[in-house]
Amino acid sequence: MNIRHSLLLSALGCALPLLAAPAVPAAPEYEFFIAANINRNYVIGSKIVTTNGVFRRDDAGAWQHVGYNDTGISAFAFDPRDRNVIYTTTINGLWRSLDGGKLWRICNDSEMTEGLDVAVDPNAPDHVYLALPDGIAFSSDRAQHLERREHGLPARGKFTRALAIDRTRAGRVLAGCEIGIYLTEDAGKNWRQVLPTKDTVADIQQSPHDPRIWFAVTQSAGAWRSADGGLTWIHVPAAPGDRPLYNVTFDVTNPNRLAIGSWGRGVWTSEDGGQTWADRNAGLPAGARVWRVGVDPAGRLFASVVEETLFQSADFGRTWRPDALAGSAVKKFLLLPKAVK
Repeated sequence: MNIRHSLLLSALGCALPLLAAPAVPAAPEYEFFIAANINRNYVIGSKIVTTNGVFRRDDAGAWQHVGYNDTGISAFAFDPRDRNVIYTTTINGLWRSLDGGKLWRICNDSEMTEGLDVAVDPNAPDHVYLALPDGIAFSSDRAQHLERREHGLPARGKFTRALAIDRTRAGRVLAGCEIGIYLTEDAGKNWRQVLPTKDTVADIQQSPHDPRIWFAVTQSAGAWRSADGGLTWIHVPAAPGDRPLYNVTFDVTNPNRLAIGSWGRGVWTSEDGGQTWADRNAGLPAGARVWRVGVDPAGRLFASVVEETLFQSADFGRTWRPDALAGSAVKKFLLLPKAVK
C-alpha cells in the first residue's frame, strides 16, 4: 500500500500551508438541505406532519419539508441535472422520487436491505452508488436496476458506511468501510484499499475549494487527511480520537475551516486547514452527542445533538443557539447549487 503513516506536522516541522480565503459566496449560490428523523409533530404550512425526511432551509431561515415522511432515513442525494429526482436510503434500502418528493418507490430487492449511504456521480448522473451493511451496489440507470460491485473489497469487513464521489472525474469513488477506505476509478468494477483502519470509516469529504484535499473520520481511529486525491492518507493527530467521530465538513466560504461532529466530544473545529483543532461546545448540552455538523452557504455552523435540537452558530462554534426541529437526529447535511433545476 502506498500509505504514509506519519503525523500531520512532519518531523521537519513543515506545517500545512494555509489557503487564501476566497470572497464569501453570495447566499443565492447554494441551497441547504438536511435528512432528519424527528420524534415530534410540527405545523408546516397549513398541515400537521410527522416530520421525518428531507428538509430545505429557505431564505427566511425556516426548514421546509421536501419529502419522504417515514422513519429510518440515513442519507439522501439529488440528481444534479434534475432537482425532482431524489434518492434516500433507509432501513429498508434505497428509495427514489421522480417528482420532487411527492411519490416514492423502493429500488432494491429483498437481498439489498438497509441502505446506509447513497451518492450520484455529478459527471455521470445516471450512475448511483449504494452503501450497504455487506458491500456496495451500483446502478447505471438512475437506480432502476442495481447490481453489486465489490471486486477488491475484503471478504470480511465489507460493511460500508460512507461514499464520496470525486467531482473531477466520472467513476472515481471513495468508500468508507469497516476496515478502511477503498478507491475505485472504474465505477466500482474494481476496488483497492488506500487506507487501512482499525475501525469503520464514518465519513469522507472532498474539499469544495481544492479537489485534491480530502478528510475522513472514523469511529475509533481518529481523523485522516489526503492531499493527493485520496491516494495516500496522513493521520490528523490534533483532532479528537478517543470517541466515535461521525462526520466532517468543510466551510464553503473559507478553505481553512473544517468541523467534526463526535459522540460524547461534541463539536470540534479547525481554522487552519486541520493543523489544530478547538473544542467548540460552550452553549451545547453537556457531553453533547453530536450526530452531524454542517455549514450553510453563509458560513453558519450547525450541529445536531441527539434527543435535543438542531443548534446553529454564527461564529463557527464559539457560541451556539437553538435553531429548530427539537427531538431531531440529522443524518446528513447537503449543499446544492441553486443553478440546478
